[in-house]
Amino acid sequence: MRKYLLFSVAIFLCFACSTPEKTVEIPSLPNIVLIFTDDQGYHDVGVYGASDIATPHLDQLASEGVQFTNFYVAQAVCSASRAALLTGAYSNRLGIHGALDHMSRHGLHPEEATIADILKPLGYATAMFGKWHLGHHREFLPTNQGFDEYLGIPYSNDMWPNHPQTKDYYPPLPLYQNDKIVDTIWNDQSMFTTLFTEKSVDFIKRNKDKPFFLYLAHPMPHVPLFVSDKFKGKSNRGLYGDVIMEIDWSVGQIMETLKQHDLEENTIVIFLSDNGPWLSYSGHSGSAYPLREGKGTSWDGGVKVPAIMRWKGTWASGLVQPNPAMSIDILPTLAYLTGAALPVKKIDGQSIHEMMQDASAESPQEGYAIYYNRNELQAVVMGEWKLYFPHRYRSLAPGQQPRHDGIPLDYIMIGMEEMELYHIPSDPSEMKNVISEHLEVVESILQFAAKVREDIGDELTGIKGQNVRLPGQISE
Repeated sequence: MRKYLLFSVAIFLCFACSTPEKTVEIPSLPNIVLIFTDDQGYHDVGVYGASDIATPHLDQLASEGVQFTNFYVAQAVCSASRAALLTGAYSNRLGIHGALDHMSRHGLHPEEATIADILKPLGYATAMFGKWHLGHHREFLPTNQGFDEYLGIPYSNDMWPNHPQTKDYYPPLPLYQNDKIVDTIWNDQSMFTTLFTEKSVDFIKRNKDKPFFLYLAHPMPHVPLFVSDKFKGKSNRGLYGDVIMEIDWSVGQIMETLKQHDLEENTIVIFLSDNGPWLSYSGHSGSAYPLREGKGTSWDGGVKVPAIMRWKGTWASGLVQPNPAMSIDILPTLAYLTGAALPVKKIDGQSIHEMMQDASAESPQEGYAIYYNRNELQAVVMGEWKLYFPHRYRSLAPGQQPRHDGIPLDYIMIGMEEMELYHIPSDPSEMKNVISEHLEVVESILQFAAKVREDIGDELTGIKGQNVRLPGQISE
């Protein structure tokens, strides 16, 4: 696209010199709005089946854009998922595992290129509002990772020393502006969604006349749940539903701002969750129905998320895309659409722009690797199939009654002793293991898995990857 822009400029200059009465419109770079929620389940949006939570703005976004029904994140946990989204690389390639906390001494290496990093050379204004969770030390904060401005919290809203399992005490969270703490949030986080939405709207207004990249990463609906008064008690699913309705309102505010400033047809809007619902919080968690399990597992309930993408007037309207894609594909897709240079260091995603126009278009990826527990290759998605490798995973202990007070239920660990294969289109709940019936599919996936293990490793088989990189370490 950059070549096209340069060519257009040349044509414009030529016309300007020879025929002043004629003008040629120079196409502009698309703005990009990336909205990322925390622990929102697959079933927690109207177009994904929610009947007890009103999400009119997300439903409208889907009707005007593309709804993915098999969109995956790289890992079912916060920091790892965010690293993969922003860099286009599997997070374990970057040395980012699990969920970094207030005690972590490492973070996303500043030499890793983020979406913001690749867009800035094209003249994009870049901003990040909300939950960062890729390192809370100054060298790892967003303003050292390609973002011009940042307001938000550095990690999850439940992270603090000596985390008490009570619903009445939430110690202070640091609120950062750029690289400085400007406030501490005590027991009340009820204005988080409103605050980060207002900052996002302001950023769009201030940069409406030049290309911008906005990354809005809501801390909600991660527990502890908070909602502003304007949505308290509004849903039919308790506090959790209220929180989702406020997030939907936030999406509406962004959409309305784009419309007011005539930016709809020049703005790509992407909505995703970082992983599935944290099921142990029962009444305070979302729903992954009809998918199996939730956050912290490699079952589809943990790694398959609602994904809606709109470029009004350019991408298809109302398209439902059933073929699999993954968050690692977002960066290379945006690079393709803007003409931005891909990162110098190896990444794993590929552009899925063709999937935005044709429901039959498949991802250019051979397959997708699903990792968890630092560097365990637990599953592979390949087309319609998903193969699991023997591993241990968590599930709710049986016999427990749901709670609605924010106190978690107990997990138990379950061991998967043999490989299992599922045909996702006919069995979205992953209940029928068909491995004995499709040995040729298993063999194809095993060949792909062998290449992945050699590349980035696998603790389950004791293979050390040849192309992994270290995370950033804090300066002593």
